[in-house]
Formats: sequence, structure tokens, C-alpha cells
Amino acid sequence: MKRWSRRKPRRRAWCCSFAIPPSSPELTSISKSPHKAQPFPKRSVSVPNSPQSAKSGFPIVGRIDPRRILSPGRVSPIDSDPTPSVSQLRSPSFRAPSPPPVADAAALDVKLKLRGKNGGSMVMEVDSEVLEANSEVFAGLIADCKRGGGGATMEVENLGVFSDTIELMFEDDGCITKKLINVGVFRSIDILEVSAGIMFTKGVRCCLKYLEAVPWTEEEEEKLRSLFTRFEFDDATTRDILGRLYLHDSVDSRPNVAQQLVRSITTSEDANARTEMKSLVKGLLCKSSVYEKNHLDLSKEDLFTVCDSCLSSLISLFEEASDTMRPESLITKDTNKPLIERISRQVDNINWLLEIMLDGQVAEDFVDVWARQEKLIKMHDVTSPMIRYELSRVSAILFVAMGTRKLQCPLEARSGLLQAWFGPMLLDFGWLQRCKKGLDMKALEEAMGQTLLTLPLKQQYVLFMEWFRHFSRHGTECPNMGKAFQIWWRRSFLRSSEAVESR
Repeated sequence: MKRWSRRKPRRRAWCCSFAIPPSSPELTSISKSPHKAQPFPKRSVSVPNSPQSAKSGFPIVGRIDPRRILSPGRVSPIDSDPTPSVSQLRSPSFRAPSPPPVADAAALDVKLKLRGKNGGSMVMEVDSEVLEANSEVFAGLIADCKRGGGGATMEVENLGVFSDTIELMFEDDGCITKKLINVGVFRSIDILEVSAGIMFTKGVRCCLKYLEAVPWTEEEEEKLRSLFTRFEFDDATTRDILGRLYLHDSVDSRPNVAQQLVRSITTSEDANARTEMKSLVKGLLCKSSVYEKNHLDLSKEDLFTVCDSCLSSLISLFEEASDTMRPESLITKDTNKPLIERISRQVDNINWLLEIMLDGQVAEDFVDVWARQEKLIKMHDVTSPMIRYELSRVSAILFVAMGTRKLQCPLEARSGLLQAWFGPMLLDFGWLQRCKKGLDMKALEEAMGQTLLTLPLKQQYVLFMEWFRHFSRHGTECPNMGKAFQIWWRRSFLRSSEAVESR
């Protein structure tokens, strides 16, 4: 038996003894409006803190994970089946280690029997004035008990959380805050649910104030977000919490955060910081990201806007590089960064944007854009090999994507890309082998051959013969596409002759 009374100066306001609940008639449960106490015609009540109870018009706590159903003290099972030890189910509690002093028995004028859905139960003898002063739900329930001259039965989802919440009614605001700090954020959210359900205003206020002032884990944030979808709280602290959970600006007034992030990365001059930021932002934007991307969505137009800027910078840098081939000219007057490093940075930016496009399946148009870079193609012929091979790094990403079926584009786009960049790739392959920068050269060789095989046989003939001549002169400095060449040979000659003979 657990007794509760009004708090007196410097002493605990309850005394506790647990026993088997006294027998009482089983009566039907009721529902209650969330804003106004209703008369209680019966003495048995189910605290509506589950979805089933919410259907009856009582917006109380939703079902709590049964793994966290804990009891604050000894409980009496409702049925006779063996149940786990209560000590195994115990969670952080508000109780002091030593038993509290015995309260005045005259003040304990109401008995409440709590029945948990996990099978436990407990009986509370309480000071009705404290409960009536703190909770509209209890005010109506206690009035019904007094009229009936007996106790009342309440069914609750979680005995431990419910008991902890009742204890807070006998404390002032300062003590409530200290106890919330002691049990932590997750338990405090549970207490906030129960406090809101029984209209315990002081408990709700203290919980909200505590939760607003502390950091949350992702699990706690989701739990709190779910709670705020089922309850409405009119308080300045609530607005502060909602400000952390939701972005309330209109869609038109929101800045294009994703575009700003991408542009900042492509203009960064610190290599280490740029690498870290690329990994972070790509993880947020990729399709497999666990994060919601409603406010971080990057449109195709945004990507191509930033990409066009990088291409313009790359063209300017190659124009600068094509003026002279002397190594000492690779340092310009207006910067301390070598020209090679600045070109490599722009190529890295383009390849990073291309990876985002491939993940979002919007890279098809970039194939046409890259195939039409006539200025870069012309400057490739007159630029030092130690610089121009950077352009073939972009072509390599496209060849690998098409050869591994990650990028599908029309025949005209594939044909235009190969006609423009296949020759430069043959020239730069030796430098790509020496400066891989993350490229898988075997995968590139295989992908180039597979991409050529997607063209008509007549176009394959032109490109494979160009490769064969180049390979015969440069050997390992040229990609080895022998396997694809054999496939083209069989398709072009052996099968063609078999088809003629069959006629």
C-alpha cells in the first residue's frame, strides 16, 4: 500500500507500504475530455494513454514500448502466471534510498488502485487535495470516489512512469527540475506524455523547460517529434522546442542551402577541408542517405549552374596554360598556387558534381555538355601532357559509368562523347596510369571497350582501328581493349560470314 499526502516543510509527503490490492468491484472504464473535467459515474477508470484509449476522445499518451514497462516498487500480478522479478524491471526512480517518514494518516483519504498493462498492480493512498489541485483528471476521479465511498481502479500503460509523475505533484518546481535531470531526457519525455494526459500543468511546464535547455539524441528527437504531433502546448518554451524540430519559414523564403553548400565547396582553396566537406555533403545529398532531404534537395538546374562555373574556370586555366610550356610559367603573378594544382582542383570539383549527378540519375545531359567542349579539345592538343591528362579524368568517369550500366544515354550522346574524347584518352592513358588519383585502371579499360561495343559496327570499326594503331606503337601506355576488340571482330566478320552462308 502506498500513501500520499500534502507536502509539509522539510519532510516527505508520503508513506509507502505495498500489499495486495484490496478487493473492489470491477467497473467499466470511462473517457474524458482533454480540457474539462467530466463527472465520473463509475469508480473504475482506465487512464487513456494508449492508441485504443485515444479513440474514446481522450488524447493521452500513446503506447509505450513494452521493453520499458517498469514498476517503481513491488507489484501484485493481475493474473496467477509467473512474472519476471520486479528488480529486473526496475528503472531510475525518484525515490530516495531510505524510506520516507510516515505521513499523517488522516490526510490519506483516497485509495487508488493502479493496474499496469504488463500485469503488475499497486495501491496508493493519497492526499486528495494535492491531486485535485494539480490535475483536472484526478479532480474528477477523486470526486467520484468520494461520492461512492471507496477506491478507484486505474489502468495505466507504464506503472513506473505514472508513479514518477504522481510523485512530482508533491514537489516544487526546483525539485522537479532536479529529478528530471537525474532521470534524463528519454524518461522526461515519458513523464511529459503522462503529465499532458492527466493535465498536470506544473509537470508539463517543468518538463518542457528542461527539454528545451538540453541537447537531444536522434532517438530522443524522434520521440519528442512524435509527442508533439499528438499534443498541443500553448507556451513560449514550446515554440522554442518546435523551432528546433521544424523549419517554419515558407518555402519561398528558404535559402537554397544545398546550392550554397556545393558552391562553397567548389570555391574552397583548402584541400583538406574541401575533401572533408565533399564527403559530408555528398552523404547528405545521396539517394541512400538516412536523412530527410526536404530542405537539402539539390535540383538538376542547381548542379549544372555550379558545374558550368567550374567548366568556365577550367577553360580559363587551360588558356593560361597554353600560352607557354615552360615549367616556371606555371606560377602566375596573382596567386601562389601552381597552375597544375588549380586545374586539378577544378577537375576534382567537376568529377564530384558528376558523382552526385550519377547518384541522382541526372548525368545524361552532362554527356552532351562534355562532348561539346570544343575549346578544351583544341587546347588539349597544344597543352603539356602533365596538364592535359586532367581532362581525361572527367572522360574516364563517364566511360566507367556507361560501361558499367550506371549511365544510360542515347546513341547520339555516346557517339559524340567517343568521337570527341576517345583520341585524347588514348594519348593520356599513360599519365593516368602514373597519376591515378583514385581511378581503377582495369575497370576503365574494361568500360571503354564495353562502351565502344554499344555503337553501330561501322563506328566501332573506326574507333577500334584507331585504338589498334595506337596500341601497336605505345603498348602499355595505351589501354588494353583486346577482349572488346575480339568481340567486335567476331560480330563484324565471323557472324557476318555465317549469315551470308546461311542465305
